[in-house]
Amino acid sequence: MAPKVAIAILNWNGRNYLQQFLPFVLASTYSNKEVIVIDNASTDDSVVFLQQYFPQVRIIQLPSNKGYAGGYNVALKQVQSDYYVLLNSDVEVEPGWIEPIIELMEKDKTIGACQPKLLMYKQRDTFEYAGAAGGWIDYLGYPFARGRIFDVCEKDEHQYDSAEPVFWASGAAMFVRAKLFHELHGLDNYFFAHQEEIDFCWRLQLAGYSVYACPQSVVYHVGGGTLPKGNERKVFLNFRNNLIMLAKNTSFGEALWKIPFRILLDALSAWKSLFSGQFIYFTAVIEAHLAFVKWILFKRKESVFPVSRNGKLQGCFSKSIIWNHFVQGKKTFEEIVRNKR
Repeated sequence: MAPKVAIAILNWNGRNYLQQFLPFVLASTYSNKEVIVIDNASTDDSVVFLQQYFPQVRIIQLPSNKGYAGGYNVALKQVQSDYYVLLNSDVEVEPGWIEPIIELMEKDKTIGACQPKLLMYKQRDTFEYAGAAGGWIDYLGYPFARGRIFDVCEKDEHQYDSAEPVFWASGAAMFVRAKLFHELHGLDNYFFAHQEEIDFCWRLQLAGYSVYACPQSVVYHVGGGTLPKGNERKVFLNFRNNLIMLAKNTSFGEALWKIPFRILLDALSAWKSLFSGQFIYFTAVIEAHLAFVKWILFKRKESVFPVSRNGKLQGCFSKSIIWNHFVQGKKTFEEIVRNKR
């Protein structure tokens, strides 16, 4: 019998997205699946809408908005399955999107997590920001992806159609072995949202498993459905969580020099934004740094740390993505990474 796949869609006031994209998920051709909507204490009519129009969908209602990390952690304790798919509500899937990834993960039991190819919903020939064809990370902890370097999203010309190990799988559509999700204590609740999937994949690799991108599976992501790009809260979470992620997953010796260097680079970026009139960005970065110090002093015990540190990391770029992109002017993953291997 085919492994059971539980497709878990986290929802917060996303009734319109559910109406638009849930039918595509239900039309998936994979037979042994369960579709679940985790409602993060929505104040719209999402739950009533689901009960009326999609009675075949299981609903898990949370009493308060626990964010991306907390929402999944709480709800997935109630879900028995071989695989979980953490799927954003603003993703359109193709009918056969599940089969290629499950086939790949069943053939190689060391693959702990995997993502499909993510393309833009409105520009279907272009990679989507939140994961593209698989996530990488540079030596200072800056994430990027096959097909996306900072804000530059490449056109999909099938240049990244090979299934390959990567550093992180996108939380917009991440397949993960259910047993491993729980053994690694899930996502870090303290993150609330943003970069928790990168942190999880880092801990997954340190535990001896690999993360893959499987471009034979394709989905289309709207993006920015909960917090739009440039939102102060989004900037704050990204900067704070990235520093926490570095502090948790690197060795003490690495953290000792990398984190101060990152704070310096973040500060330069913040001052640059201030002089260009982006005051909200500036204040969000400063607040993120203060929140990171608070985490170090008082909140470390609230986070999830690696269960092991023996695994080999893949999808790491040993140089600076900032230098290659902003100083040397390189725009694509091929220009930056492939030529450096």
